[in-house]
Amino acid sequence: MTDVLDELHWRGLVAQTTDEAALRDALSEGPVTYYTGFDPTAQSLHVGHMVQLLNMRRMQLGGHKPLALVGGATGLIGDPRPTTERSMQSRDVVAGWVERIRAQIEPFLDFEGTYAARMVNNLDWTGEMSAIDLLRDVGKHFRVGTMLSKDIVARRLRSDEGISYTEFSYQVLQGMDFRELYKRFGCTLQMGGNDQWGNLLAGVELIRKTEGVAAHALTSPLITKADGSKMGKSEGGAVWLDPELTSPYAFYQFWLNTADADAVRYLKVFTFRTREEIAELEAAVAERPFAREAQRTLASDVTTLVHGQAATDAVVAASQALFGRGELGALDPGTLAAAVAELPRTTAKAGDLVVDALVGTGLVASKAAARRAIAEGGAYVNNVKVTSDEQVLQPADLLHGRYAVLRRGKKTLAVATSD
Repeated sequence: MTDVLDELHWRGLVAQTTDEAALRDALSEGPVTYYTGFDPTAQSLHVGHMVQLLNMRRMQLGGHKPLALVGGATGLIGDPRPTTERSMQSRDVVAGWVERIRAQIEPFLDFEGTYAARMVNNLDWTGEMSAIDLLRDVGKHFRVGTMLSKDIVARRLRSDEGISYTEFSYQVLQGMDFRELYKRFGCTLQMGGNDQWGNLLAGVELIRKTEGVAAHALTSPLITKADGSKMGKSEGGAVWLDPELTSPYAFYQFWLNTADADAVRYLKVFTFRTREEIAELEAAVAERPFAREAQRTLASDVTTLVHGQAATDAVVAASQALFGRGELGALDPGTLAAAVAELPRTTAKAGDLVVDALVGTGLVASKAAARRAIAEGGAYVNNVKVTSDEQVLQPADLLHGRYAVLRRGKKTLAVATSD
């Protein structure tokens, strides 16, 4: 059984523990049954959730038994946010999100074998509970003073909006989840992000008071960029695991664009690369930063984890094809659409002058500049050099009937679309 706690420390994935020495003893005696909860407050998980998904996998590889909880009950409420109340979704919407998120979690864990994972839903034990049962059997073990002292609650109380009893009671429900999983499966460890520390402690205390057992909590730090800003956002918003919300191409590019200062740290957090492999990539960042070896490895590994090897291969092929190192026409419609989604664009149709398309996209400032670019051999349509300023777009130039990729020089791209 590997010393998984040391592995988590090396990767920078331990922020707080209730009693690290006791947890080490429990892990060494193992296997320990542990859980992490994911609330369906959106239709997809995002890259921030990957920290917990990968931590669960590391623990399972270390010889421990995971419970992945998707909160069909707590998702109807949502844990308190730092500033404003959450908008509640209908029961049907939340139920649909539960199924989508379950499907996203499943590939990260092994559901067979000695350390098989289980998927659980807290609606199974919360849905039939009466308000009286909740207050008598659970609520009496919580002290209001302690609940008020939780950081997120205190911040909301200081805000203009305050906090509703609904969100205030979230920590009671999460604490009850931990106890229920202890009673059903012998679960003695809850893992989560550092912002969940207060909620994790609620469960630890509830188990101690009602079951007389010392349970454990382990949090990982919230991942930030080197400049201190929050990691996991692109210019378009959250980076989702659902390919319908963030395409595999955009997902890959997000990781590829990681700053040098963040690349090695992200390799530790988001991949299963060994210490030796990461040390080599760290040296590459220092010695050959222009090659971006660490970023390419990071982007490939994480995209493959989430979307599979075939999707990663398609994304890499698209990236190469855009800059003339592959056949654009061989890309499937979805991959090509994602690859050109952020490029400057203009509307064009078969028969339109390439000169006009170059000007329309902003690749050149004027028709005269377009003609000079063509004369100098620096204008391309779908990686084919434009040879005449009278050249027009042909029907075959509109890939999949829609896209013509324009290039000025080696690296400046745009797209002409038929709609």
